Amino acid sequence: MIVDDAITAESLQGPLGEFWALSGQKIRSIREHYERGQGSPVFTSGGRYRSRGWTEWTQGFEFGSAILQFDAKDDGEFLAYGRSGTVAHMAPHLSHTGVHDHGFNNISTYGNLLRLMREKRIPDDPWEKRFYELALKISGAVQAGRWTDLGGKAGFVFSFNGPHSLFIDTIRSCRSLIVSHLLGHVLMTEGDQPIDLFDRAVQHLEATALYSVYYGENRDVYDVPGRVAHESVFNTRNGSYRCPATQQGYSGFSTWTRGLAWAILGFAEQLEYFSSACVPSPGAGDRLQSMLQRAACATADFYMENSAADGMPYWDTGAPGLSRLGDYLDRPAEPFNGIEPVDSSAAAIASQGFLRLGCLLGAGPGEAGRRYWQAGLTLSRSLFADPYLSRDAKHQGLILHSVYHRPNGWDAVPEGETAPCGESSMWGDYHARETALLLQRACAGGPPFHFFACACP
Repeated sequence: MIVDDAITAESLQGPLGEFWALSGQKIRSIREHYERGQGSPVFTSGGRYRSRGWTEWTQGFEFGSAILQFDAKDDGEFLAYGRSGTVAHMAPHLSHTGVHDHGFNNISTYGNLLRLMREKRIPDDPWEKRFYELALKISGAVQAGRWTDLGGKAGFVFSFNGPHSLFIDTIRSCRSLIVSHLLGHVLMTEGDQPIDLFDRAVQHLEATALYSVYYGENRDVYDVPGRVAHESVFNTRNGSYRCPATQQGYSGFSTWTRGLAWAILGFAEQLEYFSSACVPSPGAGDRLQSMLQRAACATADFYMENSAADGMPYWDTGAPGLSRLGDYLDRPAEPFNGIEPVDSSAAAIASQGFLRLGCLLGAGPGEAGRRYWQAGLTLSRSLFADPYLSRDAKHQGLILHSVYHRPNGWDAVPEGETAPCGESSMWGDYHARETALLLQRACAGGPPFHFFACACP
């Protein structure tokens, strides 16, 4: 990735204006034309959003996108859609015991609505506020109940694959445990034994930093600093770590780039939290900050070293066809290359992580976070322009060239092409909106928004 050190957030104001105008059009199209009976919208095929019955992990992004649109443009139409959709459709996600996705679905909806209320962007109605708070309390406790104990005060929230499986994605669901804790909640188990949600969040973060991220310490022959394992597998009888694996990447010894993006953003967000005044125990914040910063910087550096010149990544750093593309890292990514797909959704997620990390470490000249902030701006410029920004009114997606599950062959291959391209995903579109909102606030000279702002006193 070639980082532009001269680009500024203010220079993106024009693209951001177009982005939000298109975003509103896409949200309306989904609201008016999506066939709700098929399940949650997941990704597009032929420009229309479709469902994919794996887990219902994307529904919060649909209504969360409308809430972010209101946050950016103050248009009550989108607040009404996001609020009514949350009330009508999101309750099953609060008590869903079978997934690791509570931070995706419920922080994106109930969490954003409560944040807006606390920011005084929407009326502070006591009962509505309690409704959102109760939802977030329950969500965090239910997520924390999906727990593998490794012994010695170590453990993790396990993935939908089962108790042996730690996913890198789940770092973003740590938000649900922390928010629930900040709201004063605990998980109650047999014998009325309370489980501290903050402790479980900390243990999950420690396990993720230790097992999911590589640091060039000869862990195996593929130990490249910043490389990320999508899945870490454990022997649940004795708590021992066994091996890296993947579900959506090419192999356990390559890096699925959306998993890498989840790591960059997840560690950066948690670093923000543990650097804030909201941490209930200052000692815990001090203990974790160096670990989180090390993981965030390692994964961010690896992303920059393994993405194309414009910052856009291919779907996996070890994808077998990349060798046929020549010096693919030395030029802008080519989504129509016909061999290996680009994953713009990874870029949408990572761009926000770069911005948050850069802001936290200091983005001024000579400061530690400068390169990360500029990388986030560079990547945002690529996202909000051709060939990624979807200007076709008939296409319901906002950010083109997203990939869902390459090994399973779930992604649409357009007529005349030989590899997936030209389609969008609900998570890619949602996270692009989060990035755009972060940049809009920066342009206005305002503070960034944080996930814990919905619960921090």
